[in-house]
Amino acid sequence: MTTSTKPYLLRALYEWCVDNSQTPHIVAWVNEHTRVPMQYVRDNEIVLNIGPAASPNVSIDNEWIHFSARFGGVAHEIWIPVGHVVSIFARESGEGMGFEVEPWQPESAPSNKSDTPPDGDAPKKKGLKLVK
Repeated sequence: MTTSTKPYLLRALYEWCVDNSQTPHIVAWVNEHTRVPMQYVRDNEIVLNIGPAASPNVSIDNEWIHFSARFGGVAHEIWIPVGHVVSIFARESGEGMGFEVEPWQPESAPSNKSDTPPDGDAPKKKGLKLVK
């Protein structure tokens, strides 16, 4: 089985936005496996600014997007399965890419529970950490 191209495209478009002084945003489909502040979810989707100014610690690996962000002055740990990303785009120009939703399946997850974001525990970091 080959790995999905989606996380690679997300990382590339993130870098493109930052390199061109644009602000990367993602739209993510939200379900019980997505960790976001639920009061900002509309129609099972959330739009998030993942630019370096708003989210300086963004990590996009092959399975998860993870970062800390403030909402109304309150810090939140954000965990989004890569398959839940609907689109990534530049706020200023609207340029970006849309994707099919691929619901995360816990039974297909690694058996090592530290690789998934259980309540309050951080998974092992895999993949590329994007830092500017």
